[in-house]
Amino acid sequence: MSRRDLIVMTDDELAGFLDEVRVVTCASIGPEGRPHLMPLWFVRDGLDVLCWTFAKSQKAKNLERDPRATLSLELGDTYDQLRGAMFETDVELIHETPAVAEIGLAITSRYALGGAPIADAPPELRQMIEGQATKRVAMRFRATRTVTWDHRKLGGTY
Repeated sequence: MSRRDLIVMTDDELAGFLDEVRVVTCASIGPEGRPHLMPLWFVRDGLDVLCWTFAKSQKAKNLERDPRATLSLELGDTYDQLRGAMFETDVELIHETPAVAEIGLAITSRYALGGAPIADAPPELRQMIEGQATKRVAMRFRATRTVTWDHRKLGGTY
């Protein structure tokens, strides 16, 4: 078995990792053909990554033009603790306001409510998110290729 094979995450490990990571970096292709990297908050649906952004943002325009992106996520402060994933993805842009609002509410639950049900949120918070959904687009990133690494599996050896 190669050392590379030793550090690959299982799907269950990858799902747990996605639940732990707070920020995903999204690379889309800008209008001049250069990578455009932006951090995003996200939730997962299985191993799909769901985000939202303003419909007029550069990343939204990039993804409308070319619905492919690469996502990068990583944790760890020392080499022996590095964990990460890289997803090459096809991106589905979601414009329907109720669906955009659902994703926005899920993101709000994760980041503003610590995972508490959105039903527990103050009504004005829910109204604010639903109001923002009219100006936003949601994105579903479906991996076409996934690369993962968990250096902790090496037990401190390189």
